[in-house]
Amino acid sequence: MSLVQAAHEAEAAEAFEHIPVIDLKDVDSPDPEVRKALGGQVRDACINVGFLYVKNHGIPEVTIDIALAASKEFFSLPLEKKMELDITKSANFKGYNPILSSNNDPGNGGDLHEGFERANDGAMAGANVWPADAPGFRESVLGYYHAAVNLGRKLFPLFALALDLPEDFFADKTKNAAAIMRVLHYPPQTGPVDDRVIGIGAHTDFECFTVLWQEPDIQALQVLNKQKQWIDAPPIPGTLVVNLGDQFARWTNDVFKSTVHRAINRSGVRRYSIPLFFGTDYDVKLEPIPSCVSPDRPLKYEVVTAGDYVKERLKATYGH
Repeated sequence: MSLVQAAHEAEAAEAFEHIPVIDLKDVDSPDPEVRKALGGQVRDACINVGFLYVKNHGIPEVTIDIALAASKEFFSLPLEKKMELDITKSANFKGYNPILSSNNDPGNGGDLHEGFERANDGAMAGANVWPADAPGFRESVLGYYHAAVNLGRKLFPLFALALDLPEDFFADKTKNAAAIMRVLHYPPQTGPVDDRVIGIGAHTDFECFTVLWQEPDIQALQVLNKQKQWIDAPPIPGTLVVNLGDQFARWTNDVFKSTVHRAINRSGVRRYSIPLFFGTDYDVKLEPIPSCVSPDRPLKYEVVTAGDYVKERLKATYGH
């Protein structure tokens, strides 16, 4: 079945109720047929849902624990200390964003979380900033960052296989790929479900895909299915969430789904998460893959570079 046919069937199918779990234990298998089969699982998830969980992802729990502890220490600093790294002081969107300073859904009144953002220097020009009042924060966060980047680089060949492309299709497009990480703190939220201020408003991500660690035992993440129903995406022990972003949607002419999602922390306790957003090199044009365009599925998006697209979305989110 062609990619376009599969996409049409998915669009006509019933709305999904569950997000699949994919085991990555064979991601480095020397057997190409094993890797191809794994790519097939990824393909089904990308076309039908746009979200998946991955287990046996290779990031040690201790690496996650160290990054989480450092994040909690940073967010416990006085606001004036954190504001020394205010993201609005940076032309390249690096640093600290306070509660309600971002707004991912224009229909909302702001996102009820605070965050700290860093990016690899090649993807977004300019040096990263780091807090002077949280010793060890930089090293602890970078430990997780580099482990997650390694995972992301293993996922790109799977996405290529999922698109019936050579495994190395993305290699020359991700030599200096955008890898933007945020550490996030969501205070507990009370009030009616339809508040115009929630943890993070309904949105799609900007890049190719996101790898998300979310704190265990705290339900907040929700995914919008085809019937406009919000489906919970709870933390599953030993897994990470992977969701597709707009770059893949544009590249595949919406064959791969960039699925709307949001987070509402009604747990009564603080919640922490660490998303890492993976994109292509910023000079790469998001041109549709030929197998994703047909007479009954014409080109949906104008061609732009990855960098221009991400920068415009960041400007809209942070209001500058």
